[in-house]
Amino acid sequence: MKGVGRGSSAYERELKELLQADPETIARYRRSVEPAQRERLDRASRSPFLVIRAAGSLGFDLVALRSEFAFPIEVKSSGEEVIRFSAASGRAAAQLEAHRKAVERVGLIVLYAFRRLGGRRGDPWRLFSASAGRPGRGSLEILRRRLPPVERTKEGNAVLRWENGMPLLEFLELVAFLTERPGGLA
Repeated sequence: MKGVGRGSSAYERELKELLQADPETIARYRRSVEPAQRERLDRASRSPFLVIRAAGSLGFDLVALRSEFAFPIEVKSSGEEVIRFSAASGRAAAQLEAHRKAVERVGLIVLYAFRRLGGRRGDPWRLFSASAGRPGRGSLEILRRRLPPVERTKEGNAVLRWENGMPLLEFLELVAFLTERPGGLA
């Protein structure tokens, strides 16, 4: 069935452990990505996040924290290329709007993490920004502009298209780049 992917706790745990640079999870993930990406993963794992599971009704699945950033994250998974928010009685669409409103007040970015299921090699994670609102400042605003947004169909329904998302390793490299340079990018 095509529709909203379910954010299973196994994938929430996987993403949590990757962001925290858990050595066993990094080693397992390292085997699944292309050799050229392994160095990127190793570099990214040197700057871990503190990640808290925050699952709950209309709440975020994870919150990733570092001294420079805080990201509420919603985790979705699917074997399909597209996750449609119009499925599941509109619950995912209501959740998206609730997430946007919650972070708009404080100037954060909501991340949607899409874990593609299946036997393909490479980075199965793609990230999207669900934040729409006032522009931020500094590194967070640069990151928000670079992240692909949760898309809208011509009918106005939200969708995640896996192929249009930012690979997790690219996201982690960008975060590292923005935090390693004094003052971020000009």
